[in-house]
Amino acid sequence: MGLELKGCRALVTGASSGIGAGLAEALAAEGATVGICARRGDRLAEVVGRCMEHSPESRMWAVDLADFDAVDQLSVDVLDAFGGVDLLVNNAGIPKRRHVTALNIDTITQVMHINYLSPMRLTMALLPQMLERGAGTIVNISSIAAQLSAPGEAAYDASKAALTAFSEAMAMDLWETGIKLMVVYPGVIDTDLFSLPDNDIPDLPVTAEPVSVAVDAILGGLASGAAQVYVPEYFRDICTSKAQDVAAFLENTAGYLRDHRAAT
Repeated sequence: MGLELKGCRALVTGASSGIGAGLAEALAAEGATVGICARRGDRLAEVVGRCMEHSPESRMWAVDLADFDAVDQLSVDVLDAFGGVDLLVNNAGIPKRRHVTALNIDTITQVMHINYLSPMRLTMALLPQMLERGAGTIVNISSIAAQLSAPGEAAYDASKAALTAFSEAMAMDLWETGIKLMVVYPGVIDTDLFSLPDNDIPDLPVTAEPVSVAVDAILGGLASGAAQVYVPEYFRDICTSKAQDVAAFLENTAGYLRDHRAAT
């Protein structure tokens, strides 16, 4: 059974641009009251303005989710404003594309902090009020990198894999409670994620999909009550193929990278 969006109280993190912004606007257009947060208050203001055209009670909070105290305060502020959260979308994250030999433990810790520990902290803060009502939906935006272990992105891959594993275990723990979990695996989506400074320039093997493709897939998953959403859907088959022979997948990927570097 899917989620009824009309009248739903939603919180979307990392909503100043990209998938978060597009999804927040789409949820508002479907009748949800939407709370959005991110660091960039100017961009958030533009997004919440578009949300309010459909849902006047929508709100924004300029928050640095790397600050755990700020995450705790966000949960309090959102519950005060909305009286509860029916849909939580953990979308905020950072890439840090670096060859593993160029990584250090501080960078790895930073990525894990923002991409895994921060969303889980927010989730655990908002979970009690969902349990009290016996209803709620949590959407965690992972990455296809969590399944395919993208080379040059070890820290990012690991953080998203942690998010995925926690989500699946949480779904089983909460199976009889009325709380639903959905994990989204975006591939290459046309967002700021691939052009941020202090990251290696990505060598993308596929064409970037527009944000609208990801938003439509997420809305479809919410409507159907899906446990997993792949964007684009063909990545599901690639992940299945990898699982059948991991050694062959790693060897073939390493060979592709070697040949590609030689050709360029």
